[in-house]
Amino acid sequence: MSKKEDGLSQSKYLIAETDNYKKSLKENEGTKLYKKIKEFIYPQLRNNPFFGPNIKKLKGEFEGVYRYRIGDYRLFYTIDKDNVIVFMLDFVRRKNSYKKR
Repeated sequence: MSKKEDGLSQSKYLIAETDNYKKSLKENEGTKLYKKIKEFIYPQLRNNPFFGPNIKKLKGEFEGVYRYRIGDYRLFYTIDKDNVIVFMLDFVRRKNSYKKR
């Protein structure tokens, strides 16, 4: 298995935010949670969005989506390995995170 297939590419991943994600994140602007996402989680996802203690690859109807756990919140994203981009999909409270919208 090559490094790129293993998610350990030498390139750093770019972060792309969907409109839905931006809206959810803006609601938390100025909070400790917002600061943690921008200063801690983004750098971690740029280096390796595949593995970490709070990262889980989802299954079933959410296959291909990753979840990053932040306390009572969940940050959902997908990864485009070919273009080295992490697409931030949504950021919601745990109790609402797995409901169909």
